[in-house]
Amino acid sequence: MTVKDEQNADAMAEPTDEQPRRAAAELKPILEALIFASPEPLTLKGMCKLLDSEPKEDVQAALAELKRDYERPSGLQLVEVAGGYQIVTRTDLHEWVRRLFHERTTQRLSVQSLETLAVIAYKQPITAAEITDVRGVNTSGVLGTLLERHLIKIVGRKQVVGRPFMYATTKEFLLRFGLNDLNDLPKVEDMAESLGIDAPVLVERAVSDDQLSALDADEPSHTLDDETTGSVH
Repeated sequence: MTVKDEQNADAMAEPTDEQPRRAAAELKPILEALIFASPEPLTLKGMCKLLDSEPKEDVQAALAELKRDYERPSGLQLVEVAGGYQIVTRTDLHEWVRRLFHERTTQRLSVQSLETLAVIAYKQPITAAEITDVRGVNTSGVLGTLLERHLIKIVGRKQVVGRPFMYATTKEFLLRFGLNDLNDLPKVEDMAESLGIDAPVLVERAVSDDQLSALDADEPSHTLDDETTGSVH
């Protein structure tokens, strides 16, 4: 190889200013496709794992560009929900999307279920007896419905006489209501007013997702069958 050939080879091996730009331009549609195809919200950590050959900074930069793209008016939006990202239809277009799937009214939660879910969301972890004290009515049937729809889960037992189950909301709850985490819940006063519940009894507890995960780890998992074989206590 001549000196000239070596110089040409070195020039080809050296990165140019255009190469990173091409890589970034290719990375953004890849991220868009991954987020769109993922059945659950795709986290930044998940993106970096799938794109392990790319620097994390490049993935973050491409994601930021993708967010800016979705700020334009369109039928879709990129949202941060349940700790990850999803591409979804705009909320103001949901009525049109429902027509496509012929959504039945029976799929909607009853007022009683919404009231119970609100109490659990703000006071979790909480027992069935404590929910009854707030609502003033028996909640056994409603709890069964919420468990079946995976909006709540059993996170352990309270260390009192009888060791009743404690309930908390799930990731599905965050997804259904478009929340990134529990900190995104509406103000207690606003929720209480909309549901007709006295605000003082719906006192918000600062319960983190990590704390709820710790409760799950301390207790064996419980299923709906465990709950329905006996009374909810």
